[in-house]
Amino acid sequence: MTRRLFARLVKRSPDVARSPGLQAGFARAAREGRGMGPRFARLPAWRPGRRRALFSLTLLLAACRQDMHDQPKYQPFERNKFFEDQRASRPLVPGVVARGHLDEDQVLYTGASGGAPVATNPLPVTRDLMLRGRERYNIYCSPCHDRVGAGEGMIVQRGYKQPPTFHSDRLRTVPDGYFFQVMTNGFATMPSYAPQVTAADRWAIVAYIRALQYSQHARLDDVPESERAKLGAAP
Repeated sequence: MTRRLFARLVKRSPDVARSPGLQAGFARAAREGRGMGPRFARLPAWRPGRRRALFSLTLLLAACRQDMHDQPKYQPFERNKFFEDQRASRPLVPGVVARGHLDEDQVLYTGASGGAPVATNPLPVTRDLMLRGRERYNIYCSPCHDRVGAGEGMIVQRGYKQPPTFHSDRLRTVPDGYFFQVMTNGFATMPSYAPQVTAADRWAIVAYIRALQYSQHARLDDVPESERAKLGAAP
């Protein structure tokens, strides 16, 4: 009888029948010449629907464990009695530098030299730099400063405080490092954009701002002679 029960179990539930403990139990009962007993024989047969329901209930109960929700770890600012100051978040080792953030070039990463904003952009102003600056400016700056730098962006039209125009005499004469430092540290109601915009991209934006200023104050003499005729033909 034991062999018949095991064969039936293998046919209906092969995964369960492969359990080492269950196989050992059947083998021991077979060696001792015992069946599963009359109590087991009186158990009602499970219908397929009930078996599926029992299997689903087993999975549901197994999913109720909170190991993934209450992991054995410390959250930021939690107390840890292991340390003398009881802080789970440990301070950085003095002098440690995050990978890729050595930032030794003071001018490039601060926009200042000797405590004052640098006069000129430390990056070579190339076409690629200007295109990159235009892309970053249109994404991060134009919502407030608009596409030409007049300070009439869509956010301002909806109630945000208007920033100064880039085309004022004051901002046309400030050093390049001034714009970089404003983007890095924020100014008045403008927040810092250092987390969103890398130092190189901030300098690219500075170069593009200078191009916008130049575009609004260019003279006819600044236009190549071969292009002046196109200006006269423009509507």
